[in-house]
Amino acid sequence: MWELEDGDELIDTCRVPDGARLRLVRNGDDFVILLDRNELMSTDVCASEVQLAEMTCARLAGRADLQMLIGGYGLGFTLRAALEVLDETAHVTVAEIVPEIVKWARGPMAGLTAGCLDDRRVQLVHDDVAMLIDAARDAYDTILLDVDNGPEGLTRALNGWLYSPDGLAAAARALRTGGILAVWSAFEDPAFVELLEQACFTVDVASVDAGEEPREGRKPLHHVIFFATKA
Repeated sequence: MWELEDGDELIDTCRVPDGARLRLVRNGDDFVILLDRNELMSTDVCASEVQLAEMTCARLAGRADLQMLIGGYGLGFTLRAALEVLDETAHVTVAEIVPEIVKWARGPMAGLTAGCLDDRRVQLVHDDVAMLIDAARDAYDTILLDVDNGPEGLTRALNGWLYSPDGLAAAARALRTGGILAVWSAFEDPAFVELLEQACFTVDVASVDAGEEPREGRKPLHHVIFFATKA
């Protein structure tokens, strides 16, 4: 459980629609977003969010007019990493259901945001990424999901649909042939791999460095990215 310490400043509090409480905390130049009392994301442990974009784009290298859907803006590391490697023909739709997240990005975290939400390749949608997935047909080359701590409805119970057989079938319909559903996770989940395979995806699971500063007596922190490719 995460507790406020000396130097921590509570910037704002909000609630995920139909979900838990979020808090934005600043300590100097660092920011952390808390889900109730759990650390959901932070600026000092962000390497895997960057890898989510970079590794997906590497797998799709050479596609013209690439169409990307990112579920959850968070602290924007995935979006900024994608924009760094995508060409000018690409289009990135960012679905963020929590309006305060965008307010924080444009307000106290404007320096970190670095104008990425105003990039001409970016379309910001203030809605549930599940709605966009369910409505799409052969629309995206890739869907990047980082809305929970893994394939479970943590931030809001309704997110569980994204990782269910129905949600995965909808993602397959939303993707173009050879498209990739990439799901960020704080942990391994063999049962989720089975669900992806049952949805006719080819699955590759990558363990990636979380980017946490090494601490004496603790093993390096790793996160997991599930890459599911549509045949």
